[in-house]
Amino acid sequence: MDGREAEKPMLILKDIHKFYGNNEVIKGVSLEVKRGELVTFVGPSGCGKTTLLRLIGGFTDITSGDIILDGRRINDLPPNLRDTRICFQNYALFPHMTVAENVGYGLKVNKWPKEKIAARVKELLEMVELGAFGERMIDKLSGGQQQRVAFARALSLEPKVLLLDEPLSNLDANLRLVMREEIRKLQERLHITTVFVTHDQFEAMAISDRLVVMKNGLIEQVGSPIEIYEKPANEFIAAFVGYVNFMDGRIESVEQTTRNTVVSTAYGKFEITLEQDDIRTGDEVLMVIRPESVNLSIDCKRSGKNILCGNLKTYMYAGSLAKCTVMIGDKKMIIDQYNPRDAKHFKHAEKVEVEIPRSVHLLKKKL
Repeated sequence: MDGREAEKPMLILKDIHKFYGNNEVIKGVSLEVKRGELVTFVGPSGCGKTTLLRLIGGFTDITSGDIILDGRRINDLPPNLRDTRICFQNYALFPHMTVAENVGYGLKVNKWPKEKIAARVKELLEMVELGAFGERMIDKLSGGQQQRVAFARALSLEPKVLLLDEPLSNLDANLRLVMREEIRKLQERLHITTVFVTHDQFEAMAISDRLVVMKNGLIEQVGSPIEIYEKPANEFIAAFVGYVNFMDGRIESVEQTTRNTVVSTAYGKFEITLEQDDIRTGDEVLMVIRPESVNLSIDCKRSGKNILCGNLKTYMYAGSLAKCTVMIGDKKMIIDQYNPRDAKHFKHAEKVEVEIPRSVHLLKKKL
């Protein structure tokens, strides 16, 4: 494959709409997914992410728009002819078949010779570290092992796009972490284009090249996990991806050369380094303050920009992390302290000093 081919997107969604009766659940979604990229659809229940995945796989009929896979329009093709494969939430494994028979099922349906099926199944089981489990029945496997079988089966025919529909939701928390890492390593090694759906925003951030944040059948923002977390496009995204403190403010001044900006709020003035180009003096804004970005100390002796004094209401110490609730006037702030060395002092503190960073992201309020 030359450079030009590698640059072409593997999957293109063009103005996708889906109606169920009079109810429009996908409202004009457009997206390009690069070759070898892992893209995750994330959003609250009912936002349309699973419907979109089923449209790509051919399990649900599209109302309008185009789905283009590797340059070919696939709207009218059935799932088995789309060159996509899906891992369902419940794995959909055949309980009456062995592990090897489950993995080789698609190959058998496609009339591969027995010796080629055996060789491919052996290769796939070794790939997912289940080489010794081929003759075992599905009900004799753990949840994590079943998930690997489903993954191997989906990869058997070397699809151009792998679709993952919340494949880790049935696993316990520790196993989810392990399988998340395994899926990502395998996806990177095979360089297979993957579309992942999950309701877990932290899982999405950990595993993805890009996130597609959805709400009410529309895409709200597309970007890398860092972009989505640190530069959310709106209040919904800021609140959905991790906890956040919001504070209303007004732009008092912007120094054009250094981008030093003063934000006036009901709780004082804050000096930040402005990154956005569309914010001007006089604009009403919403400050997006992440709990881990705030510094907390015992003393309340300093004064000035970005320094506030508050009442410590709760302090929950959990070893490497302490979660704090601080009231600044009528404003409640959640603050995370990592590696808190002064825990015993904070437990008896009433007044604490809160320092807001200069790197606060601003959301411009719509008039």
